[in-house]
Amino acid sequence: MTNLFVRVAVDQPMAVLFDYRYTLADAPVVGMLVQVPFGRREVVGLICEIAHSSDVPAGKLRDVTSICDRCAPLSEAWIALTSFAADYYQRGLGEVALPALPQVLRDASRWDRLFAVEPHFRILPGGRAQLPDALPARASALRRLADALAEQPSLALSDARALHPKASATFDDWLAHGWIETVTANIAEHDANAPALPTGAAPLPLLTDEQRDAVDAISGAREFAPFLLHGVTGSGKTEVYLHALAALLAARPDAQALVLVPEINLTPQFEVAFRARFAALADGSIVTMHSGLAEGERARNWLAAHTGSARIVLGTRLAILSSMPTLAIIVVDEEHDPAYKQQEGLRYSARDLAVYRAKQLDIPVVLGSATPSLETWWQAEQGRYTRLTLTRRAVADAALPSVRLIDLEEERQRGRASVDGLAGPLIAALKLRLERGEQSLVFLNRRGYAPILSCDACGWVAGCPRCSAYAVLHKPERALRCHHCGWESRIPKSCPECGNIDIAPMGRGTQRVEETLASVVPGARVLRIDADSTRRKGSAQALFSDVHAGEVDILVGTQMIAKGHDFRRVTLIGVLNADTALFSHDFRASERLFAQLTQVSGRAGRAGLPGEVMIQTRYARHALYQALGRQDYVGFANSTLAERRDARLPPFVYQAMLRAEGRTLEAALKFLEEAAAAFAPLPGADRVTVYDAVPLTIVKVFNVHRAQLLLESASRGALQASLHAWQPVLRSLRGVLRWNVEVDPLDV
Repeated sequence: MTNLFVRVAVDQPMAVLFDYRYTLADAPVVGMLVQVPFGRREVVGLICEIAHSSDVPAGKLRDVTSICDRCAPLSEAWIALTSFAADYYQRGLGEVALPALPQVLRDASRWDRLFAVEPHFRILPGGRAQLPDALPARASALRRLADALAEQPSLALSDARALHPKASATFDDWLAHGWIETVTANIAEHDANAPALPTGAAPLPLLTDEQRDAVDAISGAREFAPFLLHGVTGSGKTEVYLHALAALLAARPDAQALVLVPEINLTPQFEVAFRARFAALADGSIVTMHSGLAEGERARNWLAAHTGSARIVLGTRLAILSSMPTLAIIVVDEEHDPAYKQQEGLRYSARDLAVYRAKQLDIPVVLGSATPSLETWWQAEQGRYTRLTLTRRAVADAALPSVRLIDLEEERQRGRASVDGLAGPLIAALKLRLERGEQSLVFLNRRGYAPILSCDACGWVAGCPRCSAYAVLHKPERALRCHHCGWESRIPKSCPECGNIDIAPMGRGTQRVEETLASVVPGARVLRIDADSTRRKGSAQALFSDVHAGEVDILVGTQMIAKGHDFRRVTLIGVLNADTALFSHDFRASERLFAQLTQVSGRAGRAGLPGEVMIQTRYARHALYQALGRQDYVGFANSTLAERRDARLPPFVYQAMLRAEGRTLEAALKFLEEAAAAFAPLPGADRVTVYDAVPLTIVKVFNVHRAQLLLESASRGALQASLHAWQPVLRSLRGVLRWNVEVDPLDV
């Protein structure tokens, strides 16, 4: 093998493969992970090509150090997927392929331990009952260890050590008490006899005619078939997914399914539903994939998918790049959600990659939503996607909630007082639900106590010293906090400019609404769910469990509570401060607002009880609110598409964004202006419109100034060609800290 060479992709911002001499005994295979010298470091790379010659001078060639022979090579289809993503989103192949792997696979020093037989531990019923009470009250690390054991089927010793440095000795003690037991597991083992869908399972729920038609259409697809499952909230889209997957797994014992959800906090309820439906599948046949998993757990789940032993993978956007050799169907729930677009590193759309991957593998893909993105709706209007419609709720007698607009201007003119932002009709409705023993939900997409702390005497406003943004008041923590960089400070006792002690909060966040509700609805059990109240792992799931158990009367929260949750006893939705999105500079703001309000409205009246949605607004006659009141997504979508066609906006044109970050705003703008000047002579540039460089809305974050340059074209091909030609030019420019190109940007 002295004349054998491999071309390797490494995680570097370069769109090239690197040649290495291969002298190891085992034959190289495309898709194999290897350890190679790169500069002064040893890094993990991916073999993408094998050759018998190299253009690199022999004196500069270096040898492959080692191979990961215990991990099956990644398939050519997977390499082709990551290659497409790299090409389309203007990145190097290594920048896409390597970060898509679990962290432990990207560290050659951990390969032996990863594939070794490792002790796992699981909690016994007696331990589940006795262990929490036996731990010292302030032993937080021990409690995290116990919580991890209780939450997972088994816990690897390596994961336990990450939670507690003395996990091994602790487990010895707990084993002696009989609270836990040891389980031996090899996370890389492949179950070659993955079980088929069990027979004799519990009867499946009866489907409506619309659901049955949707399941039949999806189950009957034997090749690439993109479906838009457009169903009103509560119409049983999840049940359609479950039936379609059941039919697939029964017909193909080796098939795998990928189900994407937009946010981590939605995975637990999906996992519960899928495990209940497919209860007889072997352990490890259903796995989750998201950034909230511990390193070891994510590696085990990824390897289960990679070896084929995981039949169903539930995950967030990063799961779209997981290796699944027998993938047979992809489901994207809430496909409209902006969370499917990665906003750092590789700025990809998981929804768009799902459609591409389905086409590449010639399999069906299902995009589900009550409010499809206008890009997806347009594809369905053009006949490129098959539209499956669910027009009514799945539960008998469960109607869509009525929508009532509370005109705040009219309330003011009539002298009807509001209490700290809560209008009288909404307060009365909340009290009525409390008397009936029903639950209410108050939605405000702004966390903290108040967005502004100011001084009436001199006009001082609390701001972040590192960002061009206000510092948000968090009253329970007695702190000012920047939601952009994390800066935090104690609340000043007086104005730092003039000494006035009467500084006061302006506006309201979820903390303030929670406080107000406790006073205006006496006796109500109020619970707040937002990013601040769910910082600890597992806390969101515990809070949602309290809601489902009926231990909460009024739930207050942000977008975390707006979608996907099946609150059976919620009959009233109150929406605060929705008007701010009506006048945004972002042309997608109205689309997002309509989707957000439709989703949060859908939490009401799901179990047969009449539901009502009350939206406080100063613009009750706005077309968006009128369409929402009629629950007319089709009318809203078609009118908005007509406006975008006239304005030449996506999906009728294609966009890309160049963003630059510099120590000064002038440096960032100068870089963009030089980049724009260099763009003009490139191939295809005459078919691309380049707009002026402008600062971002929040121009400074963590002392870094940011600006952007928008490019637009009616031809996707022309835009892509010019972006590819532009990359080496951009790399030659200097003067900024960082820059990036984003294709199909969502925030413009």
